[in-house]
Amino acid sequence: MHYALAPRTLFFSHYFYTGLRIATGVVGLTFLTYAIADLPTAMAVAMGALCTSLMDLPSPLRHKFNEMLAGVLTCSLVALLVSLCSPIPWLLRTVIVLVSFLASMMTVYGRKAMPLQFVALFVMMLSSDDAATPLQALRHGALFFAGGAGYMTYAMIVVWRLRRRLKQQVLAEALYELAAYTGIKAGCYDMANPLPAQMEKLVRQQSVLAERQQASRDLVLRGKPREDEAVLVRVHYAMFDLYELVLSTHTDYALLRQHFAAGPVLPLLGDLIGKAARDIESVAYAMTRNRPSRAVVDYRGELDALDAALRALPPADSDDVNAQAVLRATSNKIRDMVAMIARLHAASATAGGTLPMAAGSDLTPFLTQQRYNLGTLVANLRWTSPTFRFSLRVAMAISVGLLASEWLPYTSHGYWTALTIAVILKPTFSMTRQRRADRLIGTLIGCVLTAVILRFVHSPAVLIGFLFVATAAGPTFLSIKYRYTAIAASVQALLLIGLTVPNGAGAIEQRLLDTLLGALIASFFSYVLPSWEYQNLPELVDSVADANRGYIDAAADLLLGRAVDDARYRIQRKRFMDALANLSAALGRMLDEPAAQQRAPAELNRYTVQNYLLMAHMAALRLLLQRYADNLPRADVEAALEHAFARLRGTLGAAAQAGPAAPHDSTARVASWPGWAPLQRRLRLLQQDAAQVAQCHGVIDAALGRAVHRSTSKTADAGWN
Repeated sequence: MHYALAPRTLFFSHYFYTGLRIATGVVGLTFLTYAIADLPTAMAVAMGALCTSLMDLPSPLRHKFNEMLAGVLTCSLVALLVSLCSPIPWLLRTVIVLVSFLASMMTVYGRKAMPLQFVALFVMMLSSDDAATPLQALRHGALFFAGGAGYMTYAMIVVWRLRRRLKQQVLAEALYELAAYTGIKAGCYDMANPLPAQMEKLVRQQSVLAERQQASRDLVLRGKPREDEAVLVRVHYAMFDLYELVLSTHTDYALLRQHFAAGPVLPLLGDLIGKAARDIESVAYAMTRNRPSRAVVDYRGELDALDAALRALPPADSDDVNAQAVLRATSNKIRDMVAMIARLHAASATAGGTLPMAAGSDLTPFLTQQRYNLGTLVANLRWTSPTFRFSLRVAMAISVGLLASEWLPYTSHGYWTALTIAVILKPTFSMTRQRRADRLIGTLIGCVLTAVILRFVHSPAVLIGFLFVATAAGPTFLSIKYRYTAIAASVQALLLIGLTVPNGAGAIEQRLLDTLLGALIASFFSYVLPSWEYQNLPELVDSVADANRGYIDAAADLLLGRAVDDARYRIQRKRFMDALANLSAALGRMLDEPAAQQRAPAELNRYTVQNYLLMAHMAALRLLLQRYADNLPRADVEAALEHAFARLRGTLGAAAQAGPAAPHDSTARVASWPGWAPLQRRLRLLQQDAAQVAQCHGVIDAALGRAVHRSTSKTADAGWN
């Protein structure tokens, strides 16, 4: 379950704060306007505020300003244009098709643009409901702009005042996801959990974690931190150090399961890592409450039991030597993890001190950049572009929805059909399918709930209270449980009708029928001009392969001492994680599509897991050299690494650089170094997983009908994924 769905954590999350901020702003502006004007004026201002509030998402201040300003200007223009055209039916239909198409084309700029696409469609349908004279259209557009600009001003002031709080909450969310990631890792030591299925969960959670960590970077690391924000920077860096340590332990489950399935060792390892997950969660919990965290988890009993189990191991034969060595190494890594979590607690409690990043460090490669250029949109105005086909699909579906609503026995809320289509119809089939189910179930529950409220509650003040709750709940659950948002949206719309329209009987039944009709139309058009996920897979697979090679090159430079610091390594690791997350997300969406449109799902899943393991091996290799830094035979180790990296490049399809031959382990210098055997084993596993990656890539190429020669060219179409 998502952490923000639990009552214990919901009310301290940025999701709840966002919902509360939006409800206060929208309802407050509405009542303020109503106090000095009439109800129609207040409703027009409320519409502008509500539409602008849909762009009020957690973002850096500059990005938020740009996003909300784009929403205000775009939606005000759409409202004015549609209102001006509303008296002429054929012109109105033409503008609706044009706006639907252009608004949907904006999704080419990525997920950040999807709220703007919906808001534009939302405004278009609300403004087309009633015919207006030119003067009325100008007045409506001006009031809409006033509401949007008023809400934007309010939201920017509130977010600026609470910017440290928002950074805390987003950083805490990344810690919650790291705790969930660590908890899944604990399940890998439970023999009741099939290891392949558990590894799939781990990779899926890795994708979610990468997204939350990026959100944390964008807020915490952007700009010069204030004095009271220094603690957030320290916690952020400590979180990533802990993540790399946790990542490095994800490579040896099969061997440990094979040799220690019957003893007490695996349950002890699972219990320790499960406790570590709860410990990380306690840091996140304290951070959401704006207080330093204190270590409350006691590991001593499990650590003592693990030490006793290690001492009780029988003398190892030739087959068990490696397994016992891996077990001891895993025990050491868990101890390091416990110590790192203690550092995380300390970072959250330390107010002063120096920051962990060098002064003047360029963090631009780690941060999300806003790039909205016209060339990207123009480049996608072609038949082969998924965004172009999606835009045509939306324009056709909304046109059919509006035409169909004219044949219904009622006309007062016919735009609900088109609104349902806009909500459900998404760029991918899987998103459309999920939204359809959530919208139908949520609308049904919302209608029943509103009917009960209106049946027993007649006080306007109490109804306004319910309206405020619904207005807050909608944005709160928008990105974590859309079904709840659908419930809230239905309650909000129907309560507004109940409060403002004296003869609004029948609105609940109409809402249900409009939603059902819209869902049917959206379902039909989800098969029109489709863009199936397998069509994007070649580019995503090549992106992973390219990022993999870049990560290996950066790791080689770092481990061989050719890099001044680990900045390039971290950048390439982030790039590799992002590429894996994109492929993993596409695979998940493909599995929701019809079976006839799926390609090599098992091989793709294996490919993502093997790439993930390769990244984990590399992190483990780095930590291994740090652990055995004393008396390290540098020349021999560097020769072994050069040889291993050259083989890796050749295996993964890059031009292998000539390196020295791997040294023999007969010299006294090498034999006396305790890290030599673990290093050799790690390099062997690294090569084995690289071979698995290359093999999976070949199978995927064959399944996708591609030649063995692979291109790494990029296109603008990937933006909407």
